[in-house]
Amino acid sequence: MTDDVKSSIAIRAAQELRPGEIVNLGIGIPNLIPGLLGDTAGVFLHTENGLLGVGPRPGEEELDPDLIDAAKRPVTALPGAAYFDSAQSFAMIRGGHVDVAVLGALQVSVAGDIANWAVPGKDVLGVGGAMDLVVGARRVIVTMTATSSSGDPKIVDECTYPLTAHGAADVVVTEHAVFRLRDAALVLTELLGSATLEGVRAETGAPFDVDLEDSRAA
Repeated sequence: MTDDVKSSIAIRAAQELRPGEIVNLGIGIPNLIPGLLGDTAGVFLHTENGLLGVGPRPGEEELDPDLIDAAKRPVTALPGAAYFDSAQSFAMIRGGHVDVAVLGALQVSVAGDIANWAVPGKDVLGVGGAMDLVVGARRVIVTMTATSSSGDPKIVDECTYPLTAHGAADVVVTEHAVFRLRDAALVLTELLGSATLEGVRAETGAPFDVDLEDSRAA
């Protein structure tokens, strides 16, 4: 996956965020979002290791080794940021006080099931906070490429990897499309860049409805 592809997915996912929302960002593509939010976005970024009010990545002169996110990457804290321990952080998540979780995935099913923490036969470090986030957040946005490095679709009829949660995904953003889960159905709502409907069908391993919201719907 190239940096341009990652950036394009993160840019589109950032457009899903609304002023006033508390948003938790997973590792990988979601971690690009802090640098994409302007000063007027009004979004409060949360990291489960204990910071609400995450700012953009620090420059060399701003680097503070004590300020890191859950992926152990350096962050800045915005004015008014709050610090707390991980137990309090997960109480916020489990108590439904996080509005949006943006995270990557290995697979998403047509029913919105998410698999994002283990590949059978490979070393597993642990699920981390993903299971809490996808059931505790009010809205879940998945960011991922349409296919794996071997070319297999990541949107599938049924997940074959260990599940993180059943029916948790609300929005899926790939480099080519935006899908939404509506009434237990997967719906393509937007084509991105130069993507075509035929191309998206070819790279998607599950049936989906089409309700294009952009100008190409005509």
